[in-house]
Amino acid sequence: MTATRVCSFSELEQDEALRVEVEGTAIAVVRDSNDEVHAIGDVCTHGDISLSEGFVEGDSLECWAHGSAFSLRTGKPLNLPAYEPVPVYAVQIDGDDVLIDINVKKED
Repeated sequence: MTATRVCSFSELEQDEALRVEVEGTAIAVVRDSNDEVHAIGDVCTHGDISLSEGFVEGDSLECWAHGSAFSLRTGKPLNLPAYEPVPVYAVQIDGDDVLIDINVKKED
């Protein structure tokens, strides 16, 4: 499989998440305060809530419903009630294009 263009870098607001879909997989794309782009599974593992509607704080994305925060780098929950990680995908920037391959998980 190849990477899919999901948006342009200029479409991403700093410290906010954007929900995109690649082949039916919901992904939260985040441009952090250091202008790094992250892609994690968009569904909170605690309550089936869209993480892209949550809050970006540092290098984490917090679910608005129950407050579980997930690392943008590892997908691991940083606090309860969630205890299962979300997938993290490798991101490629090509010019202004943000590309994600859902078949390639980002390694720690």
